[in-house]
This record gives sequence, C-alpha cells and structure tokens, in this order.
Amino acid sequence: MSHNLRMLSSDSSLELSLYRDQQFNGSNDELEKLLRESSLLYVGNLSFYTTEDQIYKLFGRCGDIKNVFMGLDKIKTMACGFCFVKYYNRADAENAMRFLNGAYLDDHILRMDWDLGFREGRLYRRGGSGGQVRDEFREDFDAGRGGLGKQAEAHDRRGTHKRKKSSGLAP
Repeated sequence: MSHNLRMLSSDSSLELSLYRDQQFNGSNDELEKLLRESSLLYVGNLSFYTTEDQIYKLFGRCGDIKNVFMGLDKIKTMACGFCFVKYYNRADAENAMRFLNGAYLDDHILRMDWDLGFREGRLYRRGGSGGQVRDEFREDFDAGRGGLGKQAEAHDRRGTHKRKKSSGLAP
C-alpha cells in the first residue's frame, strides 16, 4: 500500500537555484540535467575559521562523504568561507541539502547549492581581492568572514581596523 504514496508538493529544499556557473559551456538544459544528477554541494557563508574536520563531522551525519574541498583565498592560500562537499550518492547529498541548508555553523548560516563538479582551480575565490564576490558587497563587518565588506573599507580608511603600508612620503 505504501508504494502508492506520492508527495503532494515538491521538496523546495532540493530545487535548483538561479545561479549559473559562468564557465559552463553547455546549454541551460544540459546544466540542469547535470545538476539534478550531481552529488556535489557548494557550501557558502562559512566562517573563515571553520575547519575541514567540522565539515566532515556535520555533513557526515547526512551520509558517506567522498571528499571535502575547502575554498582558499588565492592570494593568501587560507580558508575563505566556502567549500565543496562530495557525497558518494545523490540521496545522501539530498539529505544534506534538506537538513543543513540554512543551519548554523560557527555562528554563520550555511548557504548551499548544487554544483556540477569540482575542477582544479575552483577552490580559489573569484573576487577581485582574492576573496568571494559576495564579501566585497556586504554592508556589515564580520570578523568571521575575514572582516571584508563596506564597513571593513571604512575601518581601513580610518586606520582603526588595519593599517595600510605607508609609502614613506609626507602627505
């Protein structure tokens, strides 16, 4: 009898976002098909202090993890607030998407999305500062995200957050 039961509504936690990888060369239909088959998750809005071990422990509750790739600042080669989590199968990745998207880790709300697959070079941030583009537009100061954003720029100008190197010339 239970094999006749069907969901009456879609599971909104599994829907694809509007984000499209600019480096994908195929059609939107091809991209959507690949994303619907993927077992790789992009996890964003991590604290810069979140460790790979924390990711394995949290995401391992949803299934068997194949790999975790921590995002790195391409200039500093330090963790920069995102990672990729690769599961052995789609069902475990769906569990993670259902139960962990929007969860708190290190006082940050996790932002998750389906991803096509890890490629060499994708572990580096894409922003102009070596960081994530999202951080360059944030209005708040968040030390857990590297202190990036508009308010960090104001701190820098006033010299209250970090000092810029002096040229040695008098003003």
